Amino acid sequence: MRMLPRPRIARFAALALLGSALAPIAMRADAAESNAFPRTISVSGTGEILGKPDQARLSAGVLTQAPTAAAALTANTAAMNRVFATLKTAGIPDNKIQTSNFSVQPQYAPFRQENPTPRNITGYQVSNQVSVVVDDLTKLGPALDALVRSGANDLGGVSFSIADPKPLAERARAAAVADAVAKAKTLASAAGVTLGPLLSIQEGGGIRPVPMFEARATFAAAAPPPIAIGEESVSVNVSMTYAIQ
Repeated sequence: MRMLPRPRIARFAALALLGSALAPIAMRADAAESNAFPRTISVSGTGEILGKPDQARLSAGVLTQAPTAAAALTANTAAMNRVFATLKTAGIPDNKIQTSNFSVQPQYAPFRQENPTPRNITGYQVSNQVSVVVDDLTKLGPALDALVRSGANDLGGVSFSIADPKPLAERARAAAVADAVAKAKTLASAAGVTLGPLLSIQEGGGIRPVPMFEARATFAAAAPPPIAIGEESVSVNVSMTYAIQ
C-alpha cells in the first residue's frame, strides 16, 4: 500500500477542516438570502355597491346687467331676495343654502380691428350664486321650476349623493376582501403553490359619484323639469399580501 507524503496529508486535512468551518456560514447566507426575498403573492380586490341617492346639490343664481354698477347691484339684490324667499317656501332650511360666488364685472363694447383704441365700458354685470342642498328629492323638480320663475336665470349643474354611505361602504369592503381572496387562491393554484398566512392588508377607495342630470336654465320653465336620479356607486379597494408556504 502506497502512503501519501505527510505534507500532502496535512493539506488535505486542512482543506477538510476549512470546508466544515465554511459550511455553516454558507447555510446562514442561504437562510439570510431566503429571508431577504420572502416568497409572497400580492393581490388587489374591488367591491362596488350601488344605491339610490337621497340628496342633491344644485347651484342657483342671478345675472343682472345695467349701465352702472349700482343699478346692476340693485336689480340683482331684488332678484336674489326673491330666490331666497322661494327656497324657504320650498322647505330648504337656511343651513342648506350657502353663497358660492359673487362678482361685479364691467362690460365692454365689442372689439373691432379697425378701431384698436381701448374699449369703453358699456355697463356692468353682477352675478350672485348660492349652493343649495336638497334632502328631499321629491322637492327637487318643483324647486328648480320655482327658482326659475322667481328670477333665477343662472342654474348650474345638479349632482346627487348618498347622505350616509357607511352601510353601503361596509358591504363594498366585504366584497373587496372576498374578491382579493378569490384572486389569491386562483394564482396559488395556477402556480402550484400553497397559500400561507395573510401578511398585510390595506384599504383604499371611497364614493364614486355618477352624475345623472345636468341643467342650465336661462328661461322660464313651463312645468317642473324631469329629474333622473339614477344610482350612486360606493366602491372600496383592498390590497392583500399572502406568504407562500
